[in-house]
Amino acid sequence: MKICEYFRSIQGEGLMIGVPTYFIRTAGCNLRCDWCDTRYAWSGGIEMTVDEIMELVDDNENVCVTGGEPLLQKDMPALLDRLLSAGKKIVIETNGSVDISIIPKSDDLIISLDIKCPSSGMSEKNLLSNLQFMGKKDQLKFVIGDQIDLNYAVRYLRENPVDTNIIFCPVGGMDLLPIAEYVVNRKLNVRVLPQLHKIIWGEQRSV
Repeated sequence: MKICEYFRSIQGEGLMIGVPTYFIRTAGCNLRCDWCDTRYAWSGGIEMTVDEIMELVDDNENVCVTGGEPLLQKDMPALLDRLLSAGKKIVIETNGSVDISIIPKSDDLIISLDIKCPSSGMSEKNLLSNLQFMGKKDQLKFVIGDQIDLNYAVRYLRENPVDTNIIFCPVGGMDLLPIAEYVVNRKLNVRVLPQLHKIIWGEQRSV
């Protein structure tokens, strides 16, 4: 499979925020979000086998598989199975436009599924059928750029109720106040979270 980069850091997003994690970032993406902060992963990368990736992961307990769009890699189910067999706890981050039914079912694997809001320019790519595969341990993430996105997210959740964790995160990861006030004032049952790695390291790559 095509790998863009790999590194050890802390999880900056979602339910595992702050936890030391080994990251595997695949190369290639089928979307072009207007505010994407990993455009360098849209193409390129180096070919690596599942065995080679397992050697990189080594004794790291927590692994995040991200992209790009990792589910475009044909060997991804095999990699996830190997990681689970090795006792790893996994978060796989997917952009919501690719069928997630190929992801192995395990209590040790969290699916982080994006729902693209209008500011991304990609909201028509959301694959509604993916919601049926989301469990209570997983997370549905909305990256919020403006009031239109907030209204879109609330309407989407009302029209498509799902029993999973809901996360609102601002574009850029740090301007939390408008979203927090919106959520509090409307008594929404969602989590408002930053991108912790950007608070710590800014826009630095591979963190």
